[in-house]
Amino acid sequence: MTDPVASPQAAMRQKIDTTVPHSARIWNYWLGGKDNYPVDEAAGDAYTAVFPGIVTIARGSRAFLRRSITHLVAEAGIRQFLDIGTGLPTAQNTHEVAQGIAPETRIVYVDNDPMVLAHARALLYSTPEGATAYIDADVTEPDRILAAAADTLDLSRPTGLILSNILGHVADYGQARSIVARLLDALPSGSYLAVNDGSRGIDPVFEQAQDAYNSSGAVPYNLRTVDEITAFFDGLELVEPGVVSVTRWRPEPGSSAPEIVAEHGGLARKP
Repeated sequence: MTDPVASPQAAMRQKIDTTVPHSARIWNYWLGGKDNYPVDEAAGDAYTAVFPGIVTIARGSRAFLRRSITHLVAEAGIRQFLDIGTGLPTAQNTHEVAQGIAPETRIVYVDNDPMVLAHARALLYSTPEGATAYIDADVTEPDRILAAAADTLDLSRPTGLILSNILGHVADYGQARSIVARLLDALPSGSYLAVNDGSRGIDPVFEQAQDAYNSSGAVPYNLRTVDEITAFFDGLELVEPGVVSVTRWRPEPGSSAPEIVAEHGGLARKP
């Protein structure tokens, strides 16, 4: 286990505002986790009252993350990951999936939520052969993230860049595109980008629920069109089946045809 850039004890000294719902804690609630407060449960319940399908989206997103990491480790040979927008620890975190296949894999997690930082010990539990680290930083600080990640990862080697349900928190689409480009510029040929985000233009009830959530005073999350999500992969080689509803991205063999949900994602290789 490697030392995090900031300690869980430091996080406990930061004020965790329990009067305002937080997206990471609400997401944890929808996934069946326990790391949330009554304000988060109330916001989550209000959301599901309008759009019960959000639980399917949350769990479909998590399953997409597991399947894409499995592909990267087992088929593409990736042995290091930069996971930005980690969220609260639940089952099958990036390091658990990756190191379960290749114990020597190295993972750096990035998030700026004090509660996530307080749980960094769970995220930092690595195999003896591999390594994990946690960086307390915001997705809008790509240069700082890259500098700190270099303490654990060899960024001259192919790396899996994971941006799962985080780019929607960057309100300006141009800025989100710029962040992705800056992160990819620092990674060598043979690296991969995995992105999944809530999509607009698929389910109007979902959009109504999300717009109401964004106006509630919580930190907003901006849905993007499928074309906008796809454009994050410009210049890269998309892995089949491309950018699709997360439930349709390489579903488990033998499973029934999954429903299309308003969460799209893909995986692509840097040439």
